[in-house]
Amino acid sequence: MSSGIEKASSLSGLTEPEAKEFHAIFLTSFIIFTAIAVVAHILVWMWRPWLPGPKGYAALDTVTSAAHGLVSMIS
Repeated sequence: MSSGIEKASSLSGLTEPEAKEFHAIFLTSFIIFTAIAVVAHILVWMWRPWLPGPKGYAALDTVTSAAHGLVSMIS
């Protein structure tokens, strides 16, 4: 039998400090994953836009020059 005092537990079974630690790790991992995904999407967009211009993908020369200008501004 247990003593009359029982510790309140959460649905996950974690204590509050454990839950806070898990949340911090999860949040950091999520932010890093999102940043990598955003960079990957930008790089793919610079390589081949999903919405080509009226001339189709033949108009990529202007996009390439714009991308080079963007990269030089960032560097």
